[in-house]
Amino acid sequence: MIRLALLLALILFAGPVAAEVRIDITRGNVQPLPIAITEFVGANPQEGQTGRDIARVISADLERSGLFKPIDPKAFIQSAQSLQAQPRFGDWRQINAQALVQGRVELMTDGRLRTEFRLWDVFAESQMVGQAYFTSPANWRRVAHIVADAIYKRLTGESGYFDTQIVYIAESGPATRRIKRLSIMDQDGENHKFLTDGADLVLTPRFAPNMREITYMSYYRNVPRVYIFNIDTGRREVVGDFPGMTFAPRFSPDGNRVIMSMARDGNSDIYEMDLRTKRTTRLTDHPSIDTSPCYSPDGNQITFNSDRGGTQQLYVMNADGGNVKRISFGDGRYGTPVWSPRGDLIAFTRLKSGQFYIGVMRPDGSGERMLTEGYLVEGPTWAPNGRVLMFFRQTPNDSRGQGGTVKLYSIDLTGYNERQVVTPQEASDPAWSPLIP
Repeated sequence: MIRLALLLALILFAGPVAAEVRIDITRGNVQPLPIAITEFVGANPQEGQTGRDIARVISADLERSGLFKPIDPKAFIQSAQSLQAQPRFGDWRQINAQALVQGRVELMTDGRLRTEFRLWDVFAESQMVGQAYFTSPANWRRVAHIVADAIYKRLTGESGYFDTQIVYIAESGPATRRIKRLSIMDQDGENHKFLTDGADLVLTPRFAPNMREITYMSYYRNVPRVYIFNIDTGRREVVGDFPGMTFAPRFSPDGNRVIMSMARDGNSDIYEMDLRTKRTTRLTDHPSIDTSPCYSPDGNQITFNSDRGGTQQLYVMNADGGNVKRISFGDGRYGTPVWSPRGDLIAFTRLKSGQFYIGVMRPDGSGERMLTEGYLVEGPTWAPNGRVLMFFRQTPNDSRGQGGTVKLYSIDLTGYNERQVVTPQEASDPAWSPLIP
């Protein structure tokens, strides 16, 4: 994982704002906002190339969100160089730009990269935000994501999600000898890295809140165990030495505990382990299969799925295991519940009449709606702003058991803007990180 040392972030002058441009993202199908993103200028070819790369990543981030429509630079009337003095707002209104992004990069004498950007409201003819960042030149891509997040927040009112990473399972090989490797990448698919060699089967990776560790399930000598993997050192350790199978692990919001499902005497219940004391607490005790637990953002509640009602459904309980309530009552089976970082929704997988769905509902079970469906769609995970979900989709095999693929996709909370997330190999079980500190 690349860490960014933002040694200094300067707030550049922002003048008074009139009736400013703003995106209303509470509606279903949002019309993308036309935005002009100019290349970030530099004084020499090296700076110029870095500036063009930064602008390209910002444009791709914003376009991928579905909320912005970057204007083709070929349509620009004013050059990026002359824009440094003052925008000619009439030129930008003529090409229907409602917002304008300009920037500059400079390699300092101490070796740091200074990146400056300004966001303008074209119709109000006013600056909305302006900042400058200092960091290592190698971190130019992270700077681009941070700038995109700042633009997203200023124009939507919600936090961005571009300066994040995805951990997932890379899959390769035939169905009978499938190789599954723990992998990590930036949310746009760049800086990809395999974390394990594929010798052991790995499943269900999840980030720790500090993003330095990942918990996941792995089959070692055909026995499933929960592990914690340290991204910095590459070392892994077993979470306890339990006699039964352990699976579906997740960290608590404070990172001090791991919750998981454990099978003992042919029955699966939910357990919590304190990582500091190694003390294990049993949270459910029912003659049914309780699994896929997930904490609420405040850590006070847990959602999980169970067949205790006769079919697999979703439940919510207090963090100590008390006050268990069923929240799903639709047709079909419900599983893999995941609490939104905002706490307002729970995402889930639903299987009905041979068809899979990704949906959301409120924590009390109300407001259920489906976002996407397919032969097999599964494993929802939330972006840190609670606005976007990622999941994996599998296509069916042919009559000989060949031809099926499994890939990652993202979709807006409203059910629009579904897009494939490109990975080097087939991919499943994604987990979205918090914003990188």
